[in-house]
Amino acid sequence: MSNKHPLVQEIENKQLKTDVPAFAPGDTVVVQVKVREGDRERLQAFEGVVIAKRNRGLNSAFTVRKISSGVGVERAFQTHSPLIASIEVKRRGDVRRAKLYYLRDRSGKSARIKEKLSYRKATTEA
Repeated sequence: MSNKHPLVQEIENKQLKTDVPAFAPGDTVVVQVKVREGDRERLQAFEGVVIAKRNRGLNSAFTVRKISSGVGVERAFQTHSPLIASIEVKRRGDVRRAKLYYLRDRSGKSARIKEKLSYRKATTEA
């Protein structure tokens, strides 16, 4: 139960996005961000691994990490921000932690994340 005033809750619920895909830490995502350059607006793609996710309604956020020119770059996004045009899940990662901050200390092959394989029912043919 929330301690917020019903009017505040109603306003926040109107601002929630409905087109946000289900993703989790360890997943590789492409976030299309609206960027203003002078008088024109364009979309900029930011592709990386989700290392943290915070579920708090309108205040939900997630952090994406990628390696750019050999340097680790992290960017935090507000999930329901109007600056985010779209979020696309490229690959599902199989991890055992909710926060993958340990990836900051790793590089190369040790920073890889195993892919989550979808469960397929084994059919027995006699």
